[in-house]
Amino acid sequence: MLPPASFLQFTPDLRICRLLSGLWQVSGGHGRIEPEAAVAEMVAYHDAGFTTWDLADHYGPAEDFIGEFRRRLVARSGPEALAEMQAFTKWVPSPGPMTRQVAERAVDVSRRRMDMETLDLLQFHWWEYRDLRYLDALEQLAELRAAGKIRHLGLTNFDTKRLAIMVQRGLPIVSNQVQYSLVDRRPEVKMAPFCQQHGITLLTYGTLCGGLLSEKSLGQPEPGRWELGTASAQKYKQMIDAWGGWALFQQLLAALKRVADRRGVSIANVAVRAILDAPAVAGVIAGARLGVSEHIADNARTFTFALDAEDRAAIDAVTRQGRDLMRVIGDCGDEYRG
Repeated sequence: MLPPASFLQFTPDLRICRLLSGLWQVSGGHGRIEPEAAVAEMVAYHDAGFTTWDLADHYGPAEDFIGEFRRRLVARSGPEALAEMQAFTKWVPSPGPMTRQVAERAVDVSRRRMDMETLDLLQFHWWEYRDLRYLDALEQLAELRAAGKIRHLGLTNFDTKRLAIMVQRGLPIVSNQVQYSLVDRRPEVKMAPFCQQHGITLLTYGTLCGGLLSEKSLGQPEPGRWELGTASAQKYKQMIDAWGGWALFQQLLAALKRVADRRGVSIANVAVRAILDAPAVAGVIAGARLGVSEHIADNARTFTFALDAEDRAAIDAVTRQGRDLMRVIGDCGDEYRG
């Protein structure tokens, strides 16, 4: 099992594992997923201490996997076992009228698929800021929270300006999920300081750049698009290009490798630890390729060491050479809005 420091009191009623297992990779573009093998591996992750899952309504069968996993836990250990796991889903609606009926229907579908009376955390995403009906949707979700269908309300890929509007309106936002890695440090500029000021936490994804922040990339020639095996790797290779390119990325990998060797861990462990230590970050989401490959033992090593000032200085000496992605892309989530 994981040490106590690997868990965080995310809210007064939810204690989470700080390394969340992400289910984006069952949505397609990451290889075939066999449902029985996937759910069996979810049990293995849970038994190892990785008790918190991140998913979405549009991640293929992800919500259905959670439902089956929950039923399997109950069959094995009784209903009380469900208190040991958390499942954070998302609602990503198409633009349109955001009535109570529309919001409630979406929430009820997730509740049914996940076999949950109350959703632990519903993370809301909206594609077009100029369409202010996202505020209507959040008002409806806040009412559904008060009605007991949602325990907590979070966001996915909103920028600091829009988050400030929500706070001003008194919406009960507890978290925002954003891209954050040693390559993409945009959250440090505006988002993290704002969240610290207002008691909101960050859940981060892309922290391992789709698996590229690992030993398998160190010393390797720059891959072409079709050499990248997953949709994640293709996406984050574009982010690496925007930040500074493959040559600078190799310098970062080499610096991380020196730190990792000194600590007896992996490059991925160091990359995750650096973001976990950042202000306002509650947890890092690491993709789980269920039934394809597993990283339980390596992920656990994230909680066996600490980074010191020398480690951080060695990493920063490389990352500061990259482009300012706030200037190149904009604030958190702007990469999804042109």
